[in-house]
Amino acid sequence: MDTTTLAEVSGNVATIGYGLGTLGPGIGLGILIGKALEGIARQPEVAGQLRTTMFIGVAFVEVLALLGLVAGFLFGA
Repeated sequence: MDTTTLAEVSGNVATIGYGLGTLGPGIGLGILIGKALEGIARQPEVAGQLRTTMFIGVAFVEVLALLGLVAGFLFGA
């Protein structure tokens, strides 16, 4: 194998790795938002508090996706 082929294989593996890395935050967001909406439907009087907590949780879950992207750039090169 020459260096061009190795670079192509390395790039494909990094792409697959980041694709798998997005599964966790995607599933996490689905569960987080779904449970927040379920809580709001059950107790509408705490909607503001649940919404605030949900947005904080969404921020933490999105950080995981960004860390996966940055790790792909750092370790994929």
